Amino acid sequence: MAVRRPPAGTIPDCPGSYQFKDRDGRVIYVGKAKSLRQRLSSYFGDPRLMMARTAQMVSTAESVEWIEVRNEVEALMLEYSLIKQHRPRFNVRLRDDKSYPFLAVTLGDTWPRARVMRGTKQKGTRYFGPYAHAYAIRETLDLLLRTFPIRTCSDNKFEHHEKLGRPCLLFHIEKCAGPCVGEVERPDYAQLVVELCDFLDGKTEPVVKRLEADMRGAAADLEFERAARLRDRLATLHKAVEKQQMVGEGDEDLDVIGIADDDLEASVQVFFVRHGRVTGRKGFIVDKVEDLTFPELIGKVLEGMYYEPTLGIPKQVVLPELPDDPALYEAWLCELKGTKVTLKVPQRGDKRALQETVVRNAREELNRHRLRRASDHNSRARALNELQDHLELPEAPLRIECYDMSHIQGTDYVGSMVVMEDALPAKREYRRFKVKDVPGNDDFAAMREVLTRRLSAYLADREKPVGERGKFSYPPQLLLVDGGKGQLSVAVDVLEELGLEDEIPVASLAKRFEEVFLPGQSEPVRIPRQSEALYLLQRIRDEAHRFAIGYHRQLRDKRMTTSVLDDIPGLGPTRQKRLRKELGGVAAVKQATLEELKALSWLPDPVAAAVYEKIHAPAKRPARRPSQPVPFTGDDTGAMPT
Repeated sequence: MAVRRPPAGTIPDCPGSYQFKDRDGRVIYVGKAKSLRQRLSSYFGDPRLMMARTAQMVSTAESVEWIEVRNEVEALMLEYSLIKQHRPRFNVRLRDDKSYPFLAVTLGDTWPRARVMRGTKQKGTRYFGPYAHAYAIRETLDLLLRTFPIRTCSDNKFEHHEKLGRPCLLFHIEKCAGPCVGEVERPDYAQLVVELCDFLDGKTEPVVKRLEADMRGAAADLEFERAARLRDRLATLHKAVEKQQMVGEGDEDLDVIGIADDDLEASVQVFFVRHGRVTGRKGFIVDKVEDLTFPELIGKVLEGMYYEPTLGIPKQVVLPELPDDPALYEAWLCELKGTKVTLKVPQRGDKRALQETVVRNAREELNRHRLRRASDHNSRARALNELQDHLELPEAPLRIECYDMSHIQGTDYVGSMVVMEDALPAKREYRRFKVKDVPGNDDFAAMREVLTRRLSAYLADREKPVGERGKFSYPPQLLLVDGGKGQLSVAVDVLEELGLEDEIPVASLAKRFEEVFLPGQSEPVRIPRQSEALYLLQRIRDEAHRFAIGYHRQLRDKRMTTSVLDDIPGLGPTRQKRLRKELGGVAAVKQATLEELKALSWLPDPVAAAVYEKIHAPAKRPARRPSQPVPFTGDDTGAMPT
């Protein structure tokens, strides 16, 4: 199969983005072009003259589409947006498996707090970093707290000491100003927060000068104890300043990017320099799934970094080489930032030395990644090939889905689906199911419901247009159930009922002797115990078991902590808390009369009546519902909605 060339004259001679699609309508490659006509024409020549990966992409594609835009900058922005949306298999991918820690200051709080944070950024919080290690942040913060003693405690601990009227140990060792007990006025505390943020932002000189002036003033006023404390704070501040490497002028903001690559991958390291000091660093690996020159690779790195920048866009980006079209990327960055941004390759001086340091870091990280990948990638390839041979599959199972059930005597019945793609856990694809129509203890019925919901979703999705399909529009190349012949029979029945028995291979993995059962075979398949295939099956089965038990415990804990006051219209968490506090607990609420509840001026009469009716309503036995398939609906968090 090869992509069909559009009729002559139909491709416009203007900037735009183009998308190659396979026979199923999936986008497999996205590109940009100054002239769509000239760029696309290059894909319809002799495949023998193309790069290997380009020829493979063209042979896999069946159609090509394009979107016209006004200029190259818009084409660049559209290209990255489409890559992020479709995640095409033949486009370069920036993989960052780490969750980098940041030093965060919660400016949105009444009394802002300094803390180490990872993950999604929150509104009203100022972030500094990222840092390579959390301990590096904690060491720096520990030094800074003697100069900027803002709170680091949790909100619960703050409220606890506020009620006690006594500060915690950090106040006594002068690492907190004591806002919980009123030891510092709000304007003075706000000034501490501003100075800490300025210092972390690289503006260290004004803070040092102020402390030196205060120390001299205290000594002149014969306040020697205060002068000594200020001297100690200055000493710790100088230690913290030494940790921030000085690489340029005091007002310079720049990102220094270093890249080391081979034919398949590239390692990227970034040092963030703000106000002349290195304030953070980050690194990631690039999968070079398309043929790129080094300048083209730099362009892809810039797209991935600054489409959603970690610390904003600086005035200058320092690179080992300029990208393939530097004017285009500068124009794009200027449009994103709103002010001028320059790309620079340093030739000498401090920036050149720092550039070499960053490249050296990238080279070392690539070497470490190669060592990890050498064994890991080979073992994964062996595992998939062995599975194909032992289970007589039509192809190596690049996507494996495994299902497991969890419950205690039929209560809080849940199912789990974990996914392995290319023998690696694809955790974003995991799903949890709350079993709804299985009374009592019946693993077979629960498995039937879960599989029916998931596979019905697949059938429904594949009938939709490509752009409207859900995340489970692709079938597994191996469906694995945890259990023996009984669970396998259930899976086979569901596949036959939905007409998928010829499309999706299925197997079951028994815990005893790690036996694998296949449809139509009375004897299990014995996979060698030391084989990579068996190790992979064990991993995915254990992961499914862990995921199911985790969800079961979550539901059980939630059920055990449910209050009789829950789910009463008009009685939210705040009113619940106030009701328990004023009446003396849930037991007192249960004993209260309707008149006593209505006597509470802040509680509306309809809500008081609803509380009384809920507490004194006779217990009802749950009715058994008829068993019927429940439509599958998944969400991005991995949980199944009730």
